[in-house]
Amino acid sequence: MKTFFAPQAWVQGAWARDVLLTVAANGCWQSVQPGASAQDAAGATRLAGPVLPGLVNAHSHAFQRAMAGLTERRSAGAHASDDFWSWRDRMYSAANRITPGQLEAIATQLYAELLAGGYTQVCDFHYLHNDVSGAAYADPAEMSLALVRAAQRTGMGLTLLPTLYMRSGFKATGLREDQRRFSSTPESVMRTVEQVQRQTQGDARINVGVAVHSLRAASPAALHELTAAAKEAGLPVHIHIAEQTQEVDDCLEHTGQRPIEWLLNNADVDARWNLVHATHATPAELQGVQGSGAAIVICPATEANLGDGVFDLPAYAAAGGRWSIGSDSHVTRSWPEELRLLEYSQRFTLRQRNIAARVLGTESSAAGLFEAALAGGFPATGRMQAGLAPGHRADFVTLDMASPALLGVPAGHALDALVFSSPGAALDEVFVAGERVAAHGQATGSARGGVLQPRLAQGFARAMQELWAG
Repeated sequence: MKTFFAPQAWVQGAWARDVLLTVAANGCWQSVQPGASAQDAAGATRLAGPVLPGLVNAHSHAFQRAMAGLTERRSAGAHASDDFWSWRDRMYSAANRITPGQLEAIATQLYAELLAGGYTQVCDFHYLHNDVSGAAYADPAEMSLALVRAAQRTGMGLTLLPTLYMRSGFKATGLREDQRRFSSTPESVMRTVEQVQRQTQGDARINVGVAVHSLRAASPAALHELTAAAKEAGLPVHIHIAEQTQEVDDCLEHTGQRPIEWLLNNADVDARWNLVHATHATPAELQGVQGSGAAIVICPATEANLGDGVFDLPAYAAAGGRWSIGSDSHVTRSWPEELRLLEYSQRFTLRQRNIAARVLGTESSAAGLFEAALAGGFPATGRMQAGLAPGHRADFVTLDMASPALLGVPAGHALDALVFSSPGAALDEVFVAGERVAAHGQATGSARGGVLQPRLAQGFARAMQELWAG
């Protein structure tokens, strides 16, 4: 058992003073006691700054970290508009180069950055299954296990989501040549799930779920087969949906229904489901998502970077819908940036301020956004990790109140400044399952592991040079 004493901590949606935090042997909170006395805190580790729960990053494609900053130029001589679909072709060129060793180096650097950005669990929506020829590796889970090793090295919590990907579009019977690495079946996805479960048994930081890439990438029969198996095993289910207007149009043409409409009418959608993006959804569809118990994963920075559009937060909030946050393509790796952009995109659209505070029924926009994203972590991971509360995993971060964004800020406004004051505030320490895994912006791996960051950066730099040489 470990005990920590925080002068200030975010408990049940508000700041509490003098909080004694006790971690059980299983890495979960045993007790959370605000208003603790000096006698209560005797022998506890004293934390230097205010404490926030760690946040779940509910949508990640780890390999796309290797592309950050490298898709921001138009092709020479191009006349057509650059959009999601042209970006996707560039993404495929990266996907068809990466080796297992490079993926591990990229993911290790990424997970260290995500920890430094305040995330303590990442849901990796993983479809890079096969070798560059499209053939299975000798160990079919080789690429999945590269992500597991990266998480274990850094101490990041990982929900691995091996992904079903069987066809290139609604009318296709198979994959394009440049999608051959993505090929999978319901059976192969579940075999990967079972292998990762065996190899990580007893690791409190790692679990699994499943993903369906999209309605266009899997037949209804395959979708039903995989999600039925996931339901039997009690696993979370993730799916990309309604990210692009073309996707909506194609689904209407092929099925006569919009993507979310089709999913709600034809799949056994429940509280284990997480609909990624849902950018182009009608108010009726958003009400249907809420009624099903499912959650939506919003990825503001990637949705902005790809020109997807703006999620209708007011309509979804009016329906009482649950949502989480994700960094997706990792053009940013910090949750305050994601929450800031989510709020600012609403302000751009509606020409008003503090939209989240209004639609979420809170005084503070930052508090409303943070609490909603925190609560959405449970359906995304299928685990108890949604705050400083008994039974939830002991994930937390401490704020550096001497960093420029927080310097001199009154204690009650620390979360507001963290989200809405740039440059980003520094986190002092990051803990996962009660173990320190980062300090002063540097990955440590564990409370005893020393500083990993320089070695991680060297491996990442080598992988980038190998990928993009010439």
